[in-house]
Amino acid sequence: MCGIVGFVGEEKAAPILIEGLRRLEYRGYDSAGIAVNGDGVTVVKEKGRIDNLQGRVDEINPQGTIGIGHTRWATHGAPDQINAHPHRSMNGIVTLVHNGIIENYMELKNDLIEKGYKFKSQTDTEVIAQLYDFLFDGDAITTLIKTAEKLEGSYAVAMLVKGYDDKVFAMKKDSPMIVGKGDGENYLASDIPAILPYTRDCYIVNDGEFIEISKNDIKIFDKDGNEKEVEIKTINLSIDAAEKSGYDYFMAKEIYEQPKAVMNTVFPLIKDGEIQLPFEFPESFKKNLNRIYVVACGSAYHIGITAKYIIEDMVRIPVMVDIASEFRYRNPIIGKDDLCIFVSQSGETADTLASLREAKVRGAFTMSIVNVPFSTIARESDGVIYTNAGAEIAVATTKAFSAQLSVIYVLSAYLAHEKGLMSDDEIKVFTSEILKLPEKIKTALDCDKITEELSKHIATKENMFFIGRGIDYPLCLEGSLKLKEISYIHCEGYGAGELKHGTISLIEPGTVIAAVATDDALYGKMVSNIKEVHARGAYVIAVVKEGTEGIEDVADEVIFVPKSSKYLMPSLTVIPLQLLAYHTTVEKGLDVDKPRNLAKSVTVE
Repeated sequence: MCGIVGFVGEEKAAPILIEGLRRLEYRGYDSAGIAVNGDGVTVVKEKGRIDNLQGRVDEINPQGTIGIGHTRWATHGAPDQINAHPHRSMNGIVTLVHNGIIENYMELKNDLIEKGYKFKSQTDTEVIAQLYDFLFDGDAITTLIKTAEKLEGSYAVAMLVKGYDDKVFAMKKDSPMIVGKGDGENYLASDIPAILPYTRDCYIVNDGEFIEISKNDIKIFDKDGNEKEVEIKTINLSIDAAEKSGYDYFMAKEIYEQPKAVMNTVFPLIKDGEIQLPFEFPESFKKNLNRIYVVACGSAYHIGITAKYIIEDMVRIPVMVDIASEFRYRNPIIGKDDLCIFVSQSGETADTLASLREAKVRGAFTMSIVNVPFSTIARESDGVIYTNAGAEIAVATTKAFSAQLSVIYVLSAYLAHEKGLMSDDEIKVFTSEILKLPEKIKTALDCDKITEELSKHIATKENMFFIGRGIDYPLCLEGSLKLKEISYIHCEGYGAGELKHGTISLIEPGTVIAAVATDDALYGKMVSNIKEVHARGAYVIAVVKEGTEGIEDVADEVIFVPKSSKYLMPSLTVIPLQLLAYHTTVEKGLDVDKPRNLAKSVTVE
């Protein structure tokens, strides 16, 4: 959450900082600011969107070729100009920006107030600035190390220090940060898209490292102040991924990029009908694999529930699915014969990362499904499969979700084969079906027009329900989340069999129900559930496979998706649910890509 940009070079800093912040808007924010070091440090910050900040920057026209910028998602203190970053220490020693949460900030703040420091904001971030000011010993790096020793919590911090007018300093713990290497200019950022127009050569900052950048040099120090080698990696992401390419919204673009995202994910994993993972599981797993845990947040959690249905049926191994924020605190029973799978688009989700570390301490084999190269979760896992979906900008995930689903298919088949439950011939048949998914997803996208028409009806409602059974159930959870997070319509996803246990009391004339019914074994029961809600006046939109007969007799509207293996249907079922959410939000005149209060990368608890 929040975004950081830093620049040191020969060009005017303010426009580069503003552009970088615009490329981080998807992370979620409610205020923004920059600090430019020219003839002294000029701080400009504003509540609201970056356009507000741009207006103030144009008026003030800060000079200087060095600076830092920030978009803030409020945690401590209201989203106003005073609490916006950057923050400057009382004596002007340091000006800084911060992502993360300082857990002991009140203790530090009270101590600094006793020492005579005066605070202007309600933020935990200002405590870092005042503490650095108090501890300043004349050396920027040693003071930074001493400051870090007193902080508890998570942070990525970028700062300008008085007397070091040609440098930007930084430090990191449990919050992402990268350094970009240019020619006569260098960069800091909390995420890769911020600096893609300028460089793809990056250093991924590790926890406990301290950074000093000038226009011609990048220096990395450890906690003892020893300089470390800088290992530059080339990030293979296209600038086009951060452009709308003619679409009105990033979400629309990313929905239509799903065939390519799935293709780019599964094709490297399947060679001549055989599955080739980029890492090896412990040999003992063939006989001793005890349980599988899938740990994630939000939409990735729905991937976990889908995985439970598929893996348990194909591999006959029990699968536990946990919300990461619960897993990390519930003292889970895991050991060396357990596989823990962590799913995260960003690879930086704070709760998921903490859960990964907990699992490693307990001796489990850890695997991650991640979209962002070199992210912390990917680097700390025993094995990682990248989804290769490309940069996803819209807050509501679509193409990353579909790419994650495709990894689950491949992984399930691999484990089934290793356990002797699928033959070589069966694997070839199944993988051939997986490889057909991109084309089938393209066909599923043909429902765009009907979902746009249906959205006009949905947009007038305050409530909606998604119901399904079996493998369709987690897709109902995902469809519900998509709609509620961007359209602000209250909606819930339910296992259709649960309707009679309370929920059906909420069904009244005009209530919209999306009924997902692609599981042949459960189709008859779904028809009964549709009739139950229809009898109470519900308006039913059915999502079914091509060739399903008789559904028009019980549903008000029907959306057909292509047929596939029962295990692969979620990739096709999710498409109309995404489009319903997208078009409904457009119909309501809301910002599809940047829903209120939400952030793309949740790097705090």
